[in-house]
Amino acid sequence: MATAAEHHNVDRGTSLEKNHNGTSSLDHATNGAHTKQRTPYDYGGNPLAHIATNDPELRLQAFGGSFQPGLYKAPKSNFANPAPLGLSAFALTTFVLSLINVNTRNIGHPNIVIALAYGYGGLVQLLAGMWEMAVGNTFGATALSSYGGFWLSFAIILTPGGFEIESSLVKFGEATFLNSFGLYLMGWFIFTFILLICTLRSTVAFFLLFFTLDLAFLMLGIGYLQHNGAEPQGQCIIAGGAFGLMAAFLAWYNALAGIADSSNSFFVIPVAHFPWSDKGRERRSKVDNSAARDAGSNA
Repeated sequence: MATAAEHHNVDRGTSLEKNHNGTSSLDHATNGAHTKQRTPYDYGGNPLAHIATNDPELRLQAFGGSFQPGLYKAPKSNFANPAPLGLSAFALTTFVLSLINVNTRNIGHPNIVIALAYGYGGLVQLLAGMWEMAVGNTFGATALSSYGGFWLSFAIILTPGGFEIESSLVKFGEATFLNSFGLYLMGWFIFTFILLICTLRSTVAFFLLFFTLDLAFLMLGIGYLQHNGAEPQGQCIIAGGAFGLMAAFLAWYNALAGIADSSNSFFVIPVAHFPWSDKGRERRSKVDNSAARDAGSNA
């Protein structure tokens, strides 16, 4: 008769045996009670697939919008993902300014943007950048904090009767302010180009956001530098506004990708990882080629 210890060793050995799927026997039966197998969802193959589960363990995390170009796992903390907040703040402020730049309803003056630049695009985006720093995301902290600073400085320059930067420069001639503002915008073009380089191993949606934003800064900078002595070059300003509108919608798209998960959305927002990116290579390495190998060995 087998002793209790022998029974224990046999049970222990059986529990460690792996079936042909690579799962332990304890995954299928424990004291006669069958447990539900967890089937991982490959949202890389079909990012628009519908999700029909109320199981918290099967909930998908947001697919994009982490504001980090490479493989990135934030350390465990009590912070939520601050990127969608910063992206949304940037998107709305850029959207309104770009509408004015393309001469929507002949507004012509960006005064209404000053309130957004202080309160949303500036302050809120700066806070989001600080929270990115708290969760260890260097790229997100640098980008969001910098563009938060951009909107604050933009508002400071154009505040009517406030800091008197524009009026002080205009005293030396309108061309002085236009040249100064053009150089200011060209500096932001250079900074955005640096960030653009860092998105080449990320996602198409993330890359296009910085690509269109960089072109917006370039067109606006050229427009202010190629002035006629009294006002900036109109066609370049309109082109900058058009690229700015694209950047605004792409920022909202990336924000949605960072918010939508299986707890609040029926589908995952595709962001299209570049095939040469870390996540793209990681996804290809997880492709199951066992069926193809078996077919080749049986041939």
